[in-house]
Amino acid sequence: MNKNSRVKRLMRWIWRKKWWILVLTAAIVAGGMIWGGKSSDQTQFSTLPISRGELRQVVTATGEIMPVNTVNVGSQVSGTIEDIFVDYNSKVKQGDILLKIEPSVLQASVDEAKASLVSAQSQRNYAKNEYERNRTLYADGYIARAEMEQSQTNYEQAEQSVLRAQSQYDRAETNLGYATIVSPVNGTVISRKVDKGQTVAASFQTPDLFEIAEDLSKMQIETSVSEADIGMIKDGQGVTFTVDAYPTQTFDGVVRQVRLSPTTTSNVVVYTVVIDVDNSDLRLMPGMTAFVTIVIDDKASVWKAPNAAFLVRTYVNIKEDLSEDITPKTHLAIERIGADDVIFIPYAKGLTTATETEIIADDIRAGDRIIVGRTGATSGGASTSGRMGMGPGGPRQ
Repeated sequence: MNKNSRVKRLMRWIWRKKWWILVLTAAIVAGGMIWGGKSSDQTQFSTLPISRGELRQVVTATGEIMPVNTVNVGSQVSGTIEDIFVDYNSKVKQGDILLKIEPSVLQASVDEAKASLVSAQSQRNYAKNEYERNRTLYADGYIARAEMEQSQTNYEQAEQSVLRAQSQYDRAETNLGYATIVSPVNGTVISRKVDKGQTVAASFQTPDLFEIAEDLSKMQIETSVSEADIGMIKDGQGVTFTVDAYPTQTFDGVVRQVRLSPTTTSNVVVYTVVIDVDNSDLRLMPGMTAFVTIVIDDKASVWKAPNAAFLVRTYVNIKEDLSEDITPKTHLAIERIGADDVIFIPYAKGLTTATETEIIADDIRAGDRIIVGRTGATSGGASTSGRMGMGPGGPRQ
């Protein structure tokens, strides 16, 4: 039997049985309409879950780890570096010699000032003797008063010349002492900016030679917080932070200071927050970037829901004949397991984070879900779908 014959036989069978097929199709369609109509009368709600757990309000920022007190050691005199006695990471005590500048030029200045001082002293001694001699002659009437007063003036000027020469000599001696650079504090050398043989020029400003951190066991973080968050930062708040060097470890700190001086970065006003850090194990190094979390508030075992659950502006179409006192600002619309109808419970907002909000209410049970909209169809067949006051709603979460 060829293919055309089979097709013709099938068509003849369908033609003979067409009434039964039509009846069966109509029954299937009617059943679907009946069952579909029944389900369309049921209202479906879009909800968000209520859960119980920890809620933390935090402010995050980044900052640089640095010593609490750092001293820059410089030179007040110019010259060639003759010798360096410390290097990076060297431990030093106050008064330890760090560096020496070649002193020949400074020593020459001292010798010159010394010679000037000796000469001025000789001139003063001569003027003094002459004044005393003329004073005796004037008393005996051998010279005029004017001659005696001139010798007195010469003596006083010579005395001032000695004082000037003494000052110049003292300055030269002091500069010679500056050729030996000593540590002003106890600490650790964290930076050395010169090498042996290098020339130091201190004509216009003091060049930095070393950077010494007083105590590396106590560090601080200076981080910037925007003006939107700075009002929540207070002295004494706890801080946690991480650094890239130890990605699996969390370090602790405490807010020590909120500086009042603002700065503007990319049109955002920020304030510097200083955080104290214990570095007794010396694991943290100056210059590390810290990813800071400042804990504003922390609550355990509270009822909470996603922030989107509180964006509803009206309860229209959720339940008919609502009291005027029942509004989204004062009550939550709850879908509860085993309940036949929507439940409205009074509440207040507690701690709020970027994603969740604490719910303060007496009548909350495990498994409750907050209704944020409705989906489904009316009995008349007019389709409705949307989240109240929030635009189109999604499926139940």
